[in-house]
Amino acid sequence: MAEVIGVRFKEVGKVYYFDPLDNKLNKGDMVVVETARGLECGEVATPNKTIDEAELTHPLKPLIRIANDSDLNHLAENKLKEKEAYKICEQKIANHKLDMKLVNVEYTFDNSKILFYFTADGRVDFRALVKDLASVFRTRIELRQIGVRDEAKMLGGLGICGKPFCCASYMGEFQPVSIKMAKEQGLSLSPVKISGTCGRLMCCLKYEQEAYTDLLKKTPKVGAIVNTPEGKGLVVENNLIAGTLKVKLDKAPEDVAPKTFTVKECKLVKDGYIKVNKKELEQLKGLE
Repeated sequence: MAEVIGVRFKEVGKVYYFDPLDNKLNKGDMVVVETARGLECGEVATPNKTIDEAELTHPLKPLIRIANDSDLNHLAENKLKEKEAYKICEQKIANHKLDMKLVNVEYTFDNSKILFYFTADGRVDFRALVKDLASVFRTRIELRQIGVRDEAKMLGGLGICGKPFCCASYMGEFQPVSIKMAKEQGLSLSPVKISGTCGRLMCCLKYEQEAYTDLLKKTPKVGAIVNTPEGKGLVVENNLIAGTLKVKLDKAPEDVAPKTFTVKECKLVKDGYIKVNKKELEQLKGLE
């Protein structure tokens, strides 16, 4: 077992574990730790706790110190420098006529490197831009191309639900989502209905997927053959939440509407299956 603290370096970022070295820390405390990028100042997101060493993917790095006033002032100064660097980089991008969009600028805590995050439709030759920026800032420069999901997380905004983006308000890491999830949840496969502001599938598709997966194990799918109190029939619609099925009875004439039964009233003969066909995949290409 190992005692750890969880530290976050961005307001809504991934939490990394560090060795507290016998210090008792509370959530919200600011600390200075050593990372792969050098010294960084971050916020304690997880107070002291004990975890199984098997959960650790890398050897624990120790806490350097609890952040003092000097550290906090330096962090604030870096924030101001980042705003100025953003303006300068935008102007340099325009001067070099590069097809890229600057999203964010980040100074490392020890000022040994400046990271410029950008989006672009394809590959961008920014070698001349890097040299130009290095001549201005006199430090290491790194340009990092990010995806539209990361852009939304950095910039924030309101989703179609009217609330702040999940990724920018509390999600430390993105969870995998797929078109099949939307289909299993009975959602319209219209890109407008299932994509977020970033233009990709909504992260919230993941939230209830476990419940839908469990319900699908108990509920005959569309296309299933079932025995009902009124005879055998084909499931043409199901309501997973309500636990009901609309069944087209074999003995019923073609013009008769399907009858509704509860899942408990029906016995499965042959189940159907859920599959995203090629046409749907083509229409939703690029959402995942």
